[in-house]
Amino acid sequence: MSETCDGPGTGPGLGEGQGRGDIDVPRFVVGCGDDEQDMGQMEAGMRNEMYRDEEMEGDEDESPPERQIVVGICAMMKKSKSKPMTEILERLCKFDYINMVIFPEEVILEEPVEKWPLCDCLISFHSKGFPLDKAVEYAKLRNPLLINDLNMQYFIQDRREVYRILQEEGIDLPRYAVLNRDPDNPEECNLVEAEDHVEVNGEVFPKPFVEKPVCAEDHNVYIYYPTSAGGGSQRLFRKIGSRSSVYSPESSVRKTGSYIYEEFMPTDGTDVKVYTVGPDYAHAEARKSPALDGKVERDSEGKEIRYPVMLTAMEKLVARKVCLAFKQTVCGFDLLRANGHSYVCDVNGFSFVKNSMKYYDDCAKVLGNMVMRELAPQFHIPWSIPMEAEDIPIVPTTSGTMMELRCVIAIIRHGDRTPKQKMKMEVRHPLFFELFEKYGGYKSGKLKLKKPKQLQEVLDIARLLLVELVEHNDCEIEEKKSKLEQLKTVLEMYGHFSGINRKVQLTYLRNGQPKASSEEEDSKKDGPSLLLVLKWGGELTPAGRVQAEELGRAFRCMYPGGQGDYAGFPGCGLLRLHSTYRHDLKIYASDEGRVQMTAAAFAKGLLALEGELTPILVQMVKSANMNGLLDSDSDSLTDCQQKVKARLHEIMQKGQEFTQDDYQKLAPTGSPSLVNSMKVIQDPVKTCDKVYALIQSLNSQIRKRLEDPKSADLQLYHSETLELMLQRWSKLERDFRMKNGRYDISKIPDIYDCIKYDSQHNASLGLEDTLELFRLSRALADIVIPQEYGITKDEKLDIAQAYCVPLMKKIQLDLQRTHEDEAVNKLHPLYSRGIMSPGRHVRTRLYFTSESHVHSLLSVFRYGGLLDDEKDQQWKQAMDYLSAVNELNYMTQIVIMLYEDNNKEPSSEERFHVELHFSPGVKGCEDEENVPLGFGFRPASSENQDKKPNQGSLEDLSQDQPDQALPLSEAINIQRRSPMIRNRKTGSMEVLSETSPTQSSKGCTSHRLFPSCSRQSPEIKPASGLGFEGCSMVPSIYPLETLHNSLSLKQVDEFLNTVCASSSEAHAKTMKALSSLFDSQSQTSLYSPQQPLSSSGSEASLRPPSQPLWHGSIPSSAVSSAGPSSPITESSGLNFSFSE
Repeated sequence: MSETCDGPGTGPGLGEGQGRGDIDVPRFVVGCGDDEQDMGQMEAGMRNEMYRDEEMEGDEDESPPERQIVVGICAMMKKSKSKPMTEILERLCKFDYINMVIFPEEVILEEPVEKWPLCDCLISFHSKGFPLDKAVEYAKLRNPLLINDLNMQYFIQDRREVYRILQEEGIDLPRYAVLNRDPDNPEECNLVEAEDHVEVNGEVFPKPFVEKPVCAEDHNVYIYYPTSAGGGSQRLFRKIGSRSSVYSPESSVRKTGSYIYEEFMPTDGTDVKVYTVGPDYAHAEARKSPALDGKVERDSEGKEIRYPVMLTAMEKLVARKVCLAFKQTVCGFDLLRANGHSYVCDVNGFSFVKNSMKYYDDCAKVLGNMVMRELAPQFHIPWSIPMEAEDIPIVPTTSGTMMELRCVIAIIRHGDRTPKQKMKMEVRHPLFFELFEKYGGYKSGKLKLKKPKQLQEVLDIARLLLVELVEHNDCEIEEKKSKLEQLKTVLEMYGHFSGINRKVQLTYLRNGQPKASSEEEDSKKDGPSLLLVLKWGGELTPAGRVQAEELGRAFRCMYPGGQGDYAGFPGCGLLRLHSTYRHDLKIYASDEGRVQMTAAAFAKGLLALEGELTPILVQMVKSANMNGLLDSDSDSLTDCQQKVKARLHEIMQKGQEFTQDDYQKLAPTGSPSLVNSMKVIQDPVKTCDKVYALIQSLNSQIRKRLEDPKSADLQLYHSETLELMLQRWSKLERDFRMKNGRYDISKIPDIYDCIKYDSQHNASLGLEDTLELFRLSRALADIVIPQEYGITKDEKLDIAQAYCVPLMKKIQLDLQRTHEDEAVNKLHPLYSRGIMSPGRHVRTRLYFTSESHVHSLLSVFRYGGLLDDEKDQQWKQAMDYLSAVNELNYMTQIVIMLYEDNNKEPSSEERFHVELHFSPGVKGCEDEENVPLGFGFRPASSENQDKKPNQGSLEDLSQDQPDQALPLSEAINIQRRSPMIRNRKTGSMEVLSETSPTQSSKGCTSHRLFPSCSRQSPEIKPASGLGFEGCSMVPSIYPLETLHNSLSLKQVDEFLNTVCASSSEAHAKTMKALSSLFDSQSQTSLYSPQQPLSSSGSEASLRPPSQPLWHGSIPSSAVSSAGPSSPITESSGLNFSFSE
């Protein structure tokens, strides 16, 4: 980011054309001035050549040398002889009037200051073992010009002083508190530690928070994670080899020593290091945050990988303030970019950038100019202050008719989990009402308890009531004993509480629970009660983690540039994009533990991280319980859903075979997957009878096993016991068949869930008839689950809108906002020769959620009228494919990709192009034979459909290849307008094609390739090694199928507008969700967007009529990459019309 007032392109040479002959100007020049003005855009690499030529000329007419300025270097030898120091001093010597003296270390340590060498200007700084007192004494004695003030260096060694100074200067820093401990009696201190927060001097810091020793030389900084993310702490330290931190299960803070406690800043896993040289020059670079996984990324020479970064105008101001406040000309400090702000979290004093030639040039030039400006007059040295030329940033444009990937949006269901279980009981005991009141339940009539402390209170009440029940067996206690026992058992289950796997919900019922026809007797009391719902299970399994991580790894291949030799693995294009800040990635997850863990595991695979998921979760995954963005209150069903459920139950409880009429009622959309399941079932009640009998048989088999001493303490998958398994199944047996002999259809998904889990993970038990139970419950579930989201198209749409309008608005914003990338952190173009096309930015938004949102979103795309399948052949095929998919399994993905064609007019509809892809997720147990075939990933578009015979008969390779680790085969790019296949430069990062090089399968095994092209490009080798190594139990994931690949952004945008607008009652909810989203995401509104975002009718009217909504961005060559001075802020007044 080295734009400076004293910019890198300037130097003693600038403006020196006037008097080069008569004055001998110092020749430490990078690029000669006159040229610099003409060719401001010249590559930095050519500059070095230039100043060699320049030294040749002008040597003839030198005047006699005036007195030299002596610059002394007084530091420990390790520092004064370091590579950066040597590089910079060599360049400083090129100033004709400057001589360097390095003070020998033994002189510094052993000689009195009177015997130290003389100098006019002193560069002196503290490091381990350096006698700062002596340096201060020397400065008093000789009074040289100080480059870095010495007294301030005492303050820099104490983090408390650093923070005090930063605060006085009005520089943003994390909220913090200082805990001073007296070493003699460490107990006396203002620290109160609770499970999920600490209180320091009365200030509360909820986890995650950071604990830093007050001494700046002590690098043992700890980060403590909340129990909801898995607890424990990350311990940072000075780099040792390739590690800079390690995860520890220890959750309690250190008890000796003084510390600063501060809130943890949610950056996106990168730290920015800033290096100033004087108040007007700062170089910034990014590196992976040491807290993420503690693995230091190194390049082929073993150096830590860092990338130059552009600072924003605000950040340049911060750099200036830090430099002046600490009186350190050469000063390094750390910036955290979080929530759209930049916070300073550490000031290190004197430090140089390592191995950046450009920085060495700049630094020497700025220092040399500074010394000359201060001292030349008193030494009567003729010295003209060079003029400044503003750096003109070079932004290479992309060429060719290829399109550039601009945005990837994916909505992904969580991975494999343990069966979800829940128990409901009505409670009336005063203790429950007290608890309800204590946590503010009366405000909304609902209460969720997830924190360990809260769950402990529920457990205490349950234990107390059970004791009372045993002691006096009177009927004062309404709560059923069996249910209280179950409550107690579940809460005691893991021996400790971790917020991820259990929760209790309490709902206030004004007149008690409506009496269900079956279970409850009529002896019920009236009056208010609470409905207590206990939920447990549903945790991500180890298999689920592997699925998510593998999918993340395969997902990298969706990004261009995955072919270079960078670090030698596929998908590195994405990693390079990410660490250079040109990948704007945000990962959102609903607040369920399994969803958050899936997101963290996916991020780990996507960004090639290592180690525990907790640190990744805390730093990379934003919890989006943004009022329904990804969470749905499954308990508050809409009226439409209640009606649909009632109709579903009625049809499924008829004791006769399905009639034609039933087919009409249950499957009005005529979807093959439904019809097939209905054919398997024939008579729903008989099928339920069979299922019930199979569950009974399963339970008796488990009981027999339990009596057998050999298998009594058998460990099942994920540390479940046979007892717990029996509890699961016997509860289903009890609940499925109600007292009146009818079946509770709403239990079918749970039965299918359990048998799916056991047949995958506990097959080794060898229980009989599990496959038959799997087959029948699956057929039932394939009807019940999708139809709970609506039976007719209208109902499906209605219910879908209730769930996912906030999410659709957010997707619409993500697509629109891709054009105004100004506020996103950019890479410094001058340094980025190793990284092709620094202008390119890809925005990725990943939303991890549960089944309900994935079903709903898919319903919206299918039934919301995006395209007319009568007129659009490709869409018709996609619809047929979707209606043949019978289950949206774990890791189902809906992916939207936005491309930009830079050759089209910015306002043309053809400039932005949207593709829609889908994968039904993980393969089930018995899937292979009846899988619906899609049309591959990114096929040739519909225009050529008619030219190719039988486009649908894609080869299915699944029969003859083993299912574990097929290499990913790459999809071949097919240009949209012609059936010809375009070859691709394999080695280059510069592949932008509108079908960016992608792996056909993004999942793990790719069964279906394009027959028309899979044999024709000899250049492309399959990227192997992304299968599941040795995880035989982890089912692979279906590859992405393209639903449509030639939508225009305008089409999609108008479609989303229509769908969102039509659901007016959800509108208010959305506004709430979006405004809370912007609070957390205000970064994007730092600069006004290039075009207003229309959220719904009312704001759309604000848009200037001249500017169509899909108006694109100006070609990147025209966008200045420095600061907000971009030519695109036509509508500057329209800053997010609805976030305010």
